[in-house]
Amino acid sequence: MSHHRSRFTGDSRLLHRRAIRIPLPNEAAELGLHLNMATTAAAQEQKADLIEDPDVPMLDVYESQLDGIAQSYRDAVERDAGDDFEDAALAYSSGDRTDGVAAMAAYLSEGIWRIQQMFTVSDMVVFPLVLRYPDCCTVNVRFARGGVSDNVVWYESPEHSAEELDEEYAEVYHCESQYSQRQAAERIRESAQVVRDQFPDPRETSFEERRLGGIVTAFGRQGSQFCSGLEAVSPSPDRFDDTISEPQIIEESPIARQTEDEWLDDDAVVL
Repeated sequence: MSHHRSRFTGDSRLLHRRAIRIPLPNEAAELGLHLNMATTAAAQEQKADLIEDPDVPMLDVYESQLDGIAQSYRDAVERDAGDDFEDAALAYSSGDRTDGVAAMAAYLSEGIWRIQQMFTVSDMVVFPLVLRYPDCCTVNVRFARGGVSDNVVWYESPEHSAEELDEEYAEVYHCESQYSQRQAAERIRESAQVVRDQFPDPRETSFEERRLGGIVTAFGRQGSQFCSGLEAVSPSPDRFDDTISEPQIIEESPIARQTEDEWLDDDAVVL
């Protein structure tokens, strides 16, 4: 399990009701987005395989996904912009840099810092939203506490249960838990194709086919239960009337509020 070890200690203002907008000025940039999302799709399939494996602890699966998201954020800055992720984030945080690349690094670094908290906090859900527009994409990193709706699938992890069960019921509980894990794995595996459909390869598709796309995902843990969900969303092609040459932090999209209403219970709080 890897960890983010910079001096960056978090700034909640960077994430709350905000997103990072990233330009897609050419096919090379589009290909970078496609490859990032292809990695996300492959990670969904790997997660499904691990959940189905009775020898793999659920916490290992959970932590592996958290690490994967954190690493993808680092890669997005370092591969696409050529900057050191942590140096750029710290420079933005201290006011030494105000450019878009540093802003993106700081925004995603805050996301990583919060992801780290999820290794020890058992009642939080990470709830990101990725949207593709004709000449840019947006990444909205969100975290929520409280109830999550039926858009996610729940699966049980007996190793995290604090209940003391008699032998007869313990066997039933373990069987039911394994069944919930298999059901979750099937649904998670299917979601990989959703990601691929929403972010196709620009070398193999027309611009009209790939100009719009998006996914909302959620996964987290509440006690001995883990949840996971992923669905396609449809952004408005008319949201932006300008073009950008570097990343910028913007207000969240209307879809962000819509997905909160659809995915989160009334008692949930977006952090």
